[in-house]
Amino acid sequence: MQSASGYVSRRGLVWGGLGVLAFSFTVIFTRVAVAQLDPLFVGAGRAVVAAAIAGVALAVTRSRMPSGQQAARLAIVGGGVVLGFPLLTSFALTAAPASHGAVVIAVLPAATAVAAVLRTRERPGRGFWIAAAIGAVVAVAFAVGGSGGAGLHATDLLLLGAVVAAAVGYAEGGVLSRELGAWQTISWALVLSSPVMIGLTLFSAIRTPVSADPAAWGSFAYLAVVSMFLGFVAWYRGLAIGPMARVSQLQLAQPVLSLGWAALVLGEPLTLGTVAGGLAVIACAAIAVTIRQRSAGPTAPVSLETTDAAALTRSSR
Repeated sequence: MQSASGYVSRRGLVWGGLGVLAFSFTVIFTRVAVAQLDPLFVGAGRAVVAAAIAGVALAVTRSRMPSGQQAARLAIVGGGVVLGFPLLTSFALTAAPASHGAVVIAVLPAATAVAAVLRTRERPGRGFWIAAAIGAVVAVAFAVGGSGGAGLHATDLLLLGAVVAAAVGYAEGGVLSRELGAWQTISWALVLSSPVMIGLTLFSAIRTPVSADPAAWGSFAYLAVVSMFLGFVAWYRGLAIGPMARVSQLQLAQPVLSLGWAALVLGEPLTLGTVAGGLAVIACAAIAVTIRQRSAGPTAPVSLETTDAAALTRSSR
């Protein structure tokens, strides 16, 4: 029995790790893509491609349609992770280095925990709020310091807005996944958001000629296929297999990986301030996430894991 449980645990960690690895390249390839493509086209167009893939997946698996109330909640998910985060980061990374973006976005795990607490009305205790607040202050301080102490720039505000959008989308998506299944939730969010994203993509293509080299198009393809769809499939499958509390902490490794890719792929220098800021934000996020998981108790994660696993089983039939 223990070996079987350990096998399931390792599977969850492997799938979750693949999701984190996929997401860790997002800021890198966004930076490459927006260097030649209109950021509106990058942010919206990648969702259009992902929605097409998601639509095929939903049709093949004959996933059930969401109810009207669920569709309204899916709009919140779509507004956060399909519209808000991709567009805001695309515009921000036209000017901000990928390493800078990775550090500011490192507060996302703590922000997601806060959004989940507010959404589910948990009461995690004073330590959670202190850790989350310190993490937010450190992230803002890093952004201001990176601007030479001249205050927050527009790119920093966009990045912080992206964090808020993603946190709300993740929290609502996590709750909704208990009803629709994990990957089905992001798939329906993509499909239901597609009319808006198609309109924005066409507007961008008409306004600005679409022309780029293979590197930019390859980056765009990665963002569309991997960051917007396959990464979510792997991440949510890992959470569904579980143990969820353990798998979810893998997200804390994402900014570390992104900083490494920024140095290796883009040749961005890793300054002492960048590394120190990243580690401080990650530490605060880790404390907040750990406190929240301990206070939440085992009931919610077990229910979510069981429901998602059942949904995944139904979809594979």
